[in-house]
Amino acid sequence: MNGMLAKEEAAVGHYAWILEVRPGYEDEYKKRHDEIWPELVADISAAGIKNYNIFRHGLTLFGYFETDDLEYAIAALGQSDANRRWGEFMGPIMKVEVDENIGFPFLLPLQWRMD
Repeated sequence: MNGMLAKEEAAVGHYAWILEVRPGYEDEYKKRHDEIWPELVADISAAGIKNYNIFRHGLTLFGYFETDDLEYAIAALGQSDANRRWGEFMGPIMKVEVDENIGFPFLLPLQWRMD
């Protein structure tokens, strides 16, 4: 069974991004996430994203998530009306740089990991 578990865990991809909240909107950013739309959470989950966390240090946002299929997750979110509306809602209070190759924020290369 341990061999099966290790194989299953190895299939999970670990991803992170860095974005920024605009100065003066730190509390608003937190408030909006405290009131995140249930339909958006459902679409994120349906896209296969799990263990999604966002941290803030000053104006810097650090997001971390896991998924078994990054391409599917990005495509599914790209078709999500809730995700589109959320992006429009959050856009004015954030600085977002998108990697045009994948249509998603630039992902950070993993440097080290400990299970």
